[in-house]
Amino acid sequence: MKILILTLWCLVPLGLVAFHYGPGQKGVALDHAGDHLVTGIALMKSEKWEDAIEAYEKALASLPKDRTTDNAKIRLEIAKARMQSGHLPQAREELDVLAKELEADRSADPKVRDEALATLASSRFYMTYLMKLVGLPESAWEPVIGAARQERKLLVQRATDAGDSHAAAAHADDLESAIRLARMDPAELYGKAIPTQCKNCKSGKCNKPSSKPGKQKDARGASSGPPVDGQGS
Repeated sequence: MKILILTLWCLVPLGLVAFHYGPGQKGVALDHAGDHLVTGIALMKSEKWEDAIEAYEKALASLPKDRTTDNAKIRLEIAKARMQSGHLPQAREELDVLAKELEADRSADPKVRDEALATLASSRFYMTYLMKLVGLPESAWEPVIGAARQERKLLVQRATDAGDSHAAAAHADDLESAIRLARMDPAELYGKAIPTQCKNCKSGKCNKPSSKPGKQKDARGASSGPPVDGQGS
């Protein structure tokens, strides 16, 4: 009996080592990712966009590869932070890649998939606004806003099929905004405040071209885009 107890006692350190380099390592990685994620969320609330991006990227790097849904959520938050920090073109490219990945993944969380698509459509909306504002030809901006319209139509249909009338109405309102922007003459945008979105907006009513005159920034000096939150719904 003493020999058995001694043998088991000697095996305990080996078990701890195996746990540390196996499941334990995954737990440590999740802890690190969680810490960086909490930091990123706090920085976003403080509107420290660049610092938030850095924290989110650290969270992403620490996240185990099999946490695909969490991976997508963090990438989406990084894109939103980029949009807020004025890196709209880069955010749009990253959102395009993410949205396509989620559309192709049958196991993807539908809410994350649709939020990524809505955020992508929102980024296209703002890109179109700026492109029209600086006088680019229709051949340059029409495909961009056209893609946003198609994405928002799809979101309306999905929400309708799911029986979510509130989301369907919000996406329909976004779709109407995109159609209206496409029809507007560039001269109509001059003297109006560049549209922005409320923080964590869910109404879909904050991303329309303003109907009231306001102080206008020189868009040629802000080609990366206005601060937005990228919700789009």
